[in-house]
Amino acid sequence: MADNTKTADPCVMVIFGATGDLTKRKLLPALYNLAKGDHLPHKFAVVGVGRQEMTTEDFRTSVREMLSEFVPGGAEATLLEWFNSRCYYTGGDFDDDKKLFGDLRSLLGDVTTEHQIPENYFFYLATPPQLFANVTQKVVKNGLGREENGNWRRFIYEKPFGRDLASAQKLNADLLKIVREQQIYRIDHYLGKETVQNILVFRFGNSIFEPIWNRNFVDHVQITVAETLGVEQRGGYYDSAGALRDMVPNHLFQLVTLTAMEPPVSFDADSVRDEQVKILQAIQHYSPEDVLHCAVRGQYGEGSVGGTAVPAYRSEPNVAPHSNTETFTAIKLSIDNWRWAGVPFYIRTGKRMPEKHSTIVVEFKKAPFVLFRETGIERLRTNRIVIHIQPDEGITLHFGAKIPGPIVNVGAVDMDFNYSDHFGEQVSTGYERLLYDCMIGDATLFQRADMVEAGWQIVQPILDVWSALPARDFPNYAAGTWGPDESDSLLDADGHVWRHPA
Repeated sequence: MADNTKTADPCVMVIFGATGDLTKRKLLPALYNLAKGDHLPHKFAVVGVGRQEMTTEDFRTSVREMLSEFVPGGAEATLLEWFNSRCYYTGGDFDDDKKLFGDLRSLLGDVTTEHQIPENYFFYLATPPQLFANVTQKVVKNGLGREENGNWRRFIYEKPFGRDLASAQKLNADLLKIVREQQIYRIDHYLGKETVQNILVFRFGNSIFEPIWNRNFVDHVQITVAETLGVEQRGGYYDSAGALRDMVPNHLFQLVTLTAMEPPVSFDADSVRDEQVKILQAIQHYSPEDVLHCAVRGQYGEGSVGGTAVPAYRSEPNVAPHSNTETFTAIKLSIDNWRWAGVPFYIRTGKRMPEKHSTIVVEFKKAPFVLFRETGIERLRTNRIVIHIQPDEGITLHFGAKIPGPIVNVGAVDMDFNYSDHFGEQVSTGYERLLYDCMIGDATLFQRADMVEAGWQIVQPILDVWSALPARDFPNYAAGTWGPDESDSLLDADGHVWRHPA
């Protein structure tokens, strides 16, 4: 994992899709935040590339408006001008081998000369996945992918990385014909969140937790990524993807691997990712019969979220009126290794939930009751550690303590650690750390090819069964609830219940 004292090399970031929503809401504010924290190299520039024709001055006007809108409290005037003066733009047809990419090559030459920047480039493809290989090939064909004279070239690819196992394998193979794996950075912005990164420090840097982080003490693990929003303006994309494709092989499996992995030999990128892929390879694959018992899907109907009435998924813009796309999924995973044998991992994600929250709950086994059999205590509570990823990043330890008085009784007690209380508020889009890591060449928080394919291998049988057997009961949960009844039954069959925010 990156040494935060390391200074990034002077470089140029090229954003394909520079006029899109991701650039506006996340990438440019993240770069501004890095500049404000003095984490950007002083010799730095941004080159935006898009289909839309506009001048660099038009783009700078747009950048100024974006940062004014999406940086909390507004951008500082002096810093904004410094950053804006380093923004450039070229536009055209992404299929045009010569014109657009020739213009880009010429512009990069001018930018590096003007700001005295060595020819270190990283290309961010904020584009549809079907353009990844095509754009990369054109970059390389125009001489912009060569690493020579000590300079580097890196490529960041947004999710989704494929839509099933076959497409992920093909995309990996296509890219590896053009560039090396060491140049590829498959981004998952969930790993830019401080608490996600802190899982490894929490587990391996505290001797009181690592000895109990196994099947001898842990009863089960729950991982939840819940959203109050519906599909918003993403109906066209989402209706062809669904919750399983959109969230499980990337976000949720990353959280599973960081929670379950063995200690790496170091925080070197490949050492960490070697242990993550071992977990994915150890997850038991599903037979078609297993899918019927271990995977749940749901689609929200109309309901109320936060006191506001919201429409059913099938009534959202650009969604088919009889869509069978799932907006919720819950899955039971079994990790077939020595540490976790017999410990179920339950994961779920859904839209139009009652609250926005992402948590990892590690539930421990009950203590023996024998000591308390002649007291008024009917049952002992289980201890659990809750890692809060969003919206409030922190960690909670739930345990029992005696209630004061002459009778032996136990009450629930929480010990809370909140990042903002201890370290102050950190303005973040979730992309700052990841962009910084790419600039310094640290790929720890990015997915490797074998990780991507191992994740798709797990979900492929579920995709196959759900494709062959379309859901007949959609919509099967009301907006503003915690999903379909089958989700609760998934845990109830094992004597467990989902843990919702207090």
